[in-house]
Amino acid sequence: MTGLCTGRVVAVTGAGRGLGRAHALAFAAEGARVVVNDLGVSLDGTGTTAGPAQRAVDEISALGGEAVAHTGDIATTEGASSLIRTALEAYGRLDTLVNNAGFLRDRMLVNLDEDDWDAVLRVHLKGHFLPLKYAAAYWRAETKAGRGPEARVINTSSGAGLLGSVGQGNYSAAKAGIAALTLVAAAELGRYGVQVNAIAPAARTRMTEQTLADAMAVPVGGTFDAMAPENVSPLVVWLGSAAPSGVTGRVFEVEAGRITVMESWRAGPTADKGARWTPAEAGQTVLKLLAEAESPQPVYGS
Repeated sequence: MTGLCTGRVVAVTGAGRGLGRAHALAFAAEGARVVVNDLGVSLDGTGTTAGPAQRAVDEISALGGEAVAHTGDIATTEGASSLIRTALEAYGRLDTLVNNAGFLRDRMLVNLDEDDWDAVLRVHLKGHFLPLKYAAAYWRAETKAGRGPEARVINTSSGAGLLGSVGQGNYSAAKAGIAALTLVAAAELGRYGVQVNAIAPAARTRMTEQTLADAMAVPVGGTFDAMAPENVSPLVVWLGSAAPSGVTGRVFEVEAGRITVMESWRAGPTADKGARWTPAEAGQTVLKLLAEAESPQPVYGS
C-alpha cells in the first residue's frame, strides 16, 4: 500500500459489514486511523449488537492498523455527535467522514407502511445529515482557530436514488435526497476546507444479495469478483484522502472496475414564451420539447 491516508482520522458509519467494513479496512491499509461505527442491526433495521463493529476493529488491529468501535445510532443527535467526539477523544482529530449506514424495507407503494417509509428515510437521510452536521461544526471551528483542515465527506447514494427502483420508493427517495444534500454541503462547506462527494455503488452486500443476478455475483473469468464490495473502496479512499484537491459536489457511480461521473438533472430543451401559457399551449410546447430531449434511463425493475 502507498500510505495515501497516513496521519488521517476517518469515521465510517455502517462499517461492521459489507461496503462499510470494506471501506474501513481499505482506509486502515492506507495508514488511516479509523472510527468504526455500526449499530449492529438486522437487514430491516431491528435489533442491535456491538459485534459487527468490534469484529471490524479486531480485523484492522490484526493487520497492524488502528481502529476504535462506536456503536451509537447516528440517526440521533447523541449518536451522531458522539461519533465525532469518539474520533477526537481517541485520536485528537477528524479528517474524513464516510456516511454509509442503511437498511431496507422494500414494498410496492400501495403496500408501503408509513412506519417503513419513516424508518428508511430516518436511517439513510437523517443518518447522513446528523454526522455531517457535527463533523462540519468541528471543521468550521478548526478553520476559525486558524487550523484549516483538508476535510473530506463521502456520502452513499445509489442508482435507485438517481433513476428510481420499483419496490423501493422509500429507499429511492432517501438516496435521491442524499445526492441533493451532497450538492448543498459541497457548496456550503467549501469555505471551511471541506470537500463533499457521493458514490452510487453496486456491490454484493446484505442489502443487495437478493436482487443481484447470480451471474453478476460470481468472479468474472474465475479471477475477478465483479460484485465484491472491496471494488468500491479504492475510490472512497482516494476521495477521503488529501489528494483530490478541488474535487467536490460530484456523484460517482462505481461498480466492479468501472467508475462513472454522473451528470443528472442538467437543463435540457427549453422554450420561453415571455408571457403566460394557456394549458393547450403549454401541452403542445412540452410535447415538442420532449421530442427534442434525450430519453430517460429506465427505472430499475421496470
